[in-house]
Amino acid sequence: MTIIITLDGPTASGKGAVAAALAEHLGFDYLDSGALYRLVAWQALHAGWTIDTPFDDEHKLQLSEWARHLNVVFTHQHIILNDADVTSAIRAEAVGNMASKIAAVSSVRTSLLQRQRGFARGKGLVADGRDMGSVVFPDAPVKVFLTASSEIRAERRYKQLINKGFSANMRDLVADLNERDERDTKRIHAPLKPAQGAYVLDSTDLTLPQTVAKILDYYASIVA
Repeated sequence: MTIIITLDGPTASGKGAVAAALAEHLGFDYLDSGALYRLVAWQALHAGWTIDTPFDDEHKLQLSEWARHLNVVFTHQHIILNDADVTSAIRAEAVGNMASKIAAVSSVRTSLLQRQRGFARGKGLVADGRDMGSVVFPDAPVKVFLTASSEIRAERRYKQLINKGFSANMRDLVADLNERDERDTKRIHAPLKPAQGAYVLDSTDLTLPQTVAKILDYYASIVA
């Protein structure tokens, strides 16, 4: 039986780094569910769409088709889409903002649901996203909702972007985070919220190792 740990939370709350560290420590597989939405967003942007493009029925159908037929390969350190390495490209802010908008389209979420569940195999899985515990893996024994203040999240996102070679502006980042929080928490389908029974952890004043340690303690209390 595969042990599943879900890690949900808002943008730049540290989910990715924490989930990857947990997976490495436990010897589990890792699912970055946000990357799937970013891949669909990347295709939309390269098709000439913008964040202001209204999603009518035709657009939603196209998004669902892209989601259903993603020609993607995940390796240890790279994400390959249609034979192109998009590992860094999908981390751009424009892609993230478009992904947040696309994530509100229920047909896209439905198209990606079984693909995400298919990652649950082997010894264990750490899955991070926004509805991993509430929708994708509702029966997971260990559910965590990770959050932090918007200021701290903006600082973390700024450092991530600069380290990856992207330009960034703190004021714009705070505004973008607030807009994405608004979309994620108020969307009709699978809104961002702690799953039932989730361990809610505020990492505002915690380092990465401290955050991981707290979750490992919680994990041990549940599965021991």
